[in-house]
Amino acid sequence: MQRKFRISVEGRAYEVLVEEIAQDSSAPGPGGPLHVVTAAATAAAAAAPASATPEAHAGDEVAPLAGTVQSVDVTVGQTVAAGDKIATIEAMKMKTEVHANGAGKVVSIAVKIGDSVDTGGVLLTLA
Repeated sequence: MQRKFRISVEGRAYEVLVEEIAQDSSAPGPGGPLHVVTAAATAAAAAAPASATPEAHAGDEVAPLAGTVQSVDVTVGQTVAAGDKIATIEAMKMKTEVHANGAGKVVSIAVKIGDSVDTGGVLLTLA
């Protein structure tokens, strides 16, 4: 027997058809909880990264917001001072300049133009 349900996931409403295929004595009774896994939820879980934003270490310059890297304004080996512009991140059609929190020599760059970054994601490392 199929039953039609309306569910809400992250503020979006979906209509789903659920077909009962077996009666199980451990299944919830009327009014009990019903757990439904949709194809969209399964796909979202599969697309989620295995780990969240990598942990920043000493010398790492991190993204102050989530967005897309629009520019990387330094190169490996370059010396930067605190306050120097190191990158630009676009979020919601607004560009935000990222400035170095400390001074040092750029030893590695973890992103390139077009990469998506999360808040706190490592952009580059200074030594």
